Amino acid sequence: MKTELFVYTGTGNSLWIARQLAVGLEDTAIKFMPFLSGEFEVNADRIGIIFPVHIWGLPRRVIRFINHLKTKPETYFFAVAVNAGQVAATLLQLQKLMSAQKKQLSLGYSISLPSNYIPWGGPGPVDTQQRLFKNAQDKVKSIAHAILRGERQKVDRGPLWQNILFSRIYKMSFRQVPKMDKKFWTDDKCNGCEICFKVCPAENIEMKNEKPSWLHQCEQCLACIQWCPQEAIQYGKKTVKYRRYHHPEVTLQNMLEQANAS
Repeated sequence: MKTELFVYTGTGNSLWIARQLAVGLEDTAIKFMPFLSGEFEVNADRIGIIFPVHIWGLPRRVIRFINHLKTKPETYFFAVAVNAGQVAATLLQLQKLMSAQKKQLSLGYSISLPSNYIPWGGPGPVDTQQRLFKNAQDKVKSIAHAILRGERQKVDRGPLWQNILFSRIYKMSFRQVPKMDKKFWTDDKCNGCEICFKVCPAENIEMKNEKPSWLHQCEQCLACIQWCPQEAIQYGKKTVKYRRYHHPEVTLQNMLEQANAS
């Protein structure tokens, strides 16, 4: 059976999960999730949706992808929501969205990896990161086995209080996300290399006088701040002291490929 994995990633965690998952599946292609405004047809027998949790819910890109995705009626869907420890009701939200589009989400898994949300701090100690990578690899193996068996299970979810509280925060924040780039700025280390401009999958950055300028259509993937080689991009007042993060097995070229696919 043909499987296609559609990935949205800001700093490589979701792409790494897709690569690990592809090892355990047969005849699998990894593709970057486009930012759609029109119909998009996929004829694969199995479709996997792999993405980061944004503010305890679905990223805008994932919502658009599902809303514009056209598939065979019998397509088998599964999803992996990559997060820093709190998946909340994200996969329930995805399940409901897909149901409205007459698509059935058969499996939905939460996997915790080092946080890339630098406004709240760094990714944690290296030993903690390595533990998360190892745990993720073990879980991906079991996910692959479930997919190959064609299983249908309840999706992963957080505790009820988390689902209620964090879902409310997500709903209140969702419309504000595109303009949350107002807090980005560059310090004196910026050398105008344009990597932030090139790596942004939302085409939300333009260069003005050899400096990045954000256009208020942000997805909060944080690719710009995390991939800046000079660590010249900041967000608010605290990120100056925080260590940058991208998955150690994902390259800048991989991220540029995603941006080009968008």
